[in-house]
This record gives sequence, C-alpha cells and structure tokens, in this order.
Amino acid sequence: PRQGRPGRPPVFSDAAIQFCLTIKVLFKLPLRQTTGMVASLLKMANLDWAVPDYTTLCRRQKTLAVQIPYRRADGPLNLLVDSTGIKFLGDGEWQARKHGVQGRRQWRKVHLAMDTATSDIRAVEFTPSSDGDSPVLPELLDQIPESEEIGTVTADGAYDTRRCHTAIIDRQATPIIPIRKNGRPWKANCPAAIARNETLRATRHYGRAFWKRWTGYHARSRIEAKMRCLKIFGERIAARHLDSQTAEIQIRVALMNRFSALGTAEIIRVA
Repeated sequence: PRQGRPGRPPVFSDAAIQFCLTIKVLFKLPLRQTTGMVASLLKMANLDWAVPDYTTLCRRQKTLAVQIPYRRADGPLNLLVDSTGIKFLGDGEWQARKHGVQGRRQWRKVHLAMDTATSDIRAVEFTPSSDGDSPVLPELLDQIPESEEIGTVTADGAYDTRRCHTAIIDRQATPIIPIRKNGRPWKANCPAAIARNETLRATRHYGRAFWKRWTGYHARSRIEAKMRCLKIFGERIAARHLDSQTAEIQIRVALMNRFSALGTAEIIRVA
C-alpha cells in the first residue's frame, strides 16, 4: 500500500523483514543463508510467497522499527538497569590472549532496563563505547509509557548523578542507587537531592552492606545474568552500520522476551 511518500512502496512489510532477521539472529546465519532458509521454510509450509533478497534485507534493516513484545505485571514497575559492551570489530578474546591483539578492536554499549516481575526487557539503548552509562538512563525511562507506574529503579553507583536521580523522581519512582565511595551530600534544593541525601545518611548510619540487603539492591544481579543471555546469540554483532546494529540488538531483545514468556516457571507461594 502507498504510504504518502515519493517512490515505489515497499514490497515486504516490516513484520516480514523482522521475521527474516529474527531467523538470522536465532541461528547465527549470514544474510544470504537467511534468505535460503526462509525460502525453505515457506516451501515446507506449501506457501508460494516471495522472499526478501540480500539487498532488501540489508537496506531495510537500517530503517526497521523492531517490535519488541513484553508482558505487563500487576502493580508498579520495578526496573533493573545496567549496561554491557559487545564487540563488532576485531579479534575474539581467546585469540587475543593466545596470539596477542592484531589490528583494531571496537565495541558498542548496550543499555537495558528489565522488569523484575516478568524478567522482560522493557527498554534498550545502543550507544558508542565512549558514551557513559548515566546519560542514557533518562532515555531508558522515556521508553516506558507515562501510563505505567514505576515503583523502583535499581542501578549501580555509576548512575549516582543528579540527572539520573532527577529523571527517576520525575517518574514518581524510588531510586535504589548506592552512593559512590567519595560521595558527598548535595545541596537540598530539589526532591532528587533530598532523596539522595537520605540514602547517603542511611548508608553512613547502617553501613553499605545492610543498606543493600534492606533495599533489595542485590536483585540487580538478575540484569547481569540477562546480559549473558544477550550474548548467547553471539559474542559480536554482524552488522557494521550503526542503525543496522541497533536493529540487530533489538531483535535479540525481542527473542529474549519471547523465550522468557515461553520458558519462565510460574512460582506460587504456599507458605
């Protein structure tokens, strides 16, 4: 169908392109092998449908708006936030240890926000490795609809900044962020500074270890395990263009959420 833009309308829908790229990520295939596998699947299903070629997949991946499924739990949303690096250029870790680094190695940063109730990734950002963690937190929170109430946001000490605390307080949420080792009280001129100073006083009075147990900070280890799940689909990114890399990471997240929905055990408290 025509989309009100100049040029020929696309032959394949975004859903068809996302399906092909999902097959690529799931089975770790190059794009040309992906087209062949999709054609084989359609033939097995007795469907005489056209299959996107290599050029179509390559171009559409740069502009694809990936649909990430997720489940909504009852009550406020409790988020766990963290980031990790993923390689897209250079030797692998084993080769670097065995034979030394040969040539340039480059990484990208993946920032995730996970719902503690469903273990689904609710927000994802993809940035260059030179970018810090704390500036990305407000963008992660912006991906959560305003209609959803956020209860807590748990992150490590790298997010102990005014911008992060302000973004969390603006969403009427409670920050669970440990104070940095050299942390000092802030001027209490805004709600974010007041809440952060309360955390600093509690940490100094009760100790950092007790504060972490009391607030449930150790649940943040779940998002670190989720980072490992992200790299099960491959230790490096196949795409080279930044927009294509973003789409590839989002498809990985969509697959992780789908697996969580299929394989997460239902736990019922009996006592």
